[in-house]
Amino acid sequence: MSSVAIFGAGPIGAATAESLARRARVAGVRLVDADSPVAAGKALDILQAGPITGVDTRVSASADPLSATGASVIVIADTVKDGEWAGDGGLSLVDQLVRAGASAPIVFAGPSQTALLEASARDLKLPSHRLIGSASSAIVGTARSLAGMELGLASVELTVVGRPPRFVVGWSAASASGTLIIERVPAHRLLAISQSLSRFWPPGPYAIGAATAVIVEALIFGSRRMHSALTVGEHGLGPAGSAVMVPLQIGRLRVLSHVIPSLSPQERTAAGLGA
Repeated sequence: MSSVAIFGAGPIGAATAESLARRARVAGVRLVDADSPVAAGKALDILQAGPITGVDTRVSASADPLSATGASVIVIADTVKDGEWAGDGGLSLVDQLVRAGASAPIVFAGPSQTALLEASARDLKLPSHRLIGSASSAIVGTARSLAGMELGLASVELTVVGRPPRFVVGWSAASASGTLIIERVPAHRLLAISQSLSRFWPPGPYAIGAATAVIVEALIFGSRRMHSALTVGEHGLGPAGSAVMVPLQIGRLRVLSHVIPSLSPQERTAAGLGA
C-alpha cells in the first residue's frame, strides 16, 4: 500500500497532506513533527473532512522520525516550531533517515531547500534519481496563467527552467491553440511576464502543497507526462552538482530522465547554457 511521510506539520507540510488526502490516490499520509499535538490536530482536521469530500485517505501524525522509514515517498517540508528543514539540521535529518534504512525517493518541498537538496547529493552521496525539489513546480502554473491572461485563453503550453529565484520561460517553443505564442504576443510583453516571475517566488503553501502532491503521485504510480521540478546531476544548466528546474520524466520511485527544452540563443544564455 502506498504511503507518504511528510516531515513537518507547518503550513507547507499541512497543505501537502491536505492536497494528497483530497486527491485520494495514496492510501496513507503521515505528518511527522516534534510538536506531536499540533501535528495530530492537523491530521485529525484533514481526516474529518474526508466524509464531506468523499475520500477516505488515512491521515495520521507521529513525533518519531523513524516512523517514516517504510514510506513509499518522503517529503521534507516545514516544522510547526522552526519552519523549513534546512542547513545542518535538514542534512542531519536526511542522514538519519538514510542510516535507518529509508530507501524511498525524497521530495524537498520547501522553497529554501535548494542547498539542502544539493548537499544530500554531494555530502550524503544520494543518487540524483531519488532527489526532487517540488516548490519551483508551482511557478510553471503561474507562468501559464500569466500567458493565458495575456492571450485570453485557458490552455497554454510552455516550459520554465532555472534555479530559484531565477527562472527562464522557453517562449520560443511555447504554444496556445496550435500556434506559437511568439507569433501572437509582442516580445516586450513576454519579457515582462518572464521578469515578473521572481515576484511570485516563493509560492504560497497551498500552491506548493498542490505541486508537491502531483510530484509525489508521479513517484508512486509513474507518469506519462513530463513534470518540471528541481533535480541535480548532469543537466547542463549551471555548475555540475547544482540543482535546477527542468522537465523530468518520472517513473515509479525514481526520476528516469530529464529534458533540456528547445530554447532560443537568448533564452539559453539567460538559463546558463550559453549560445
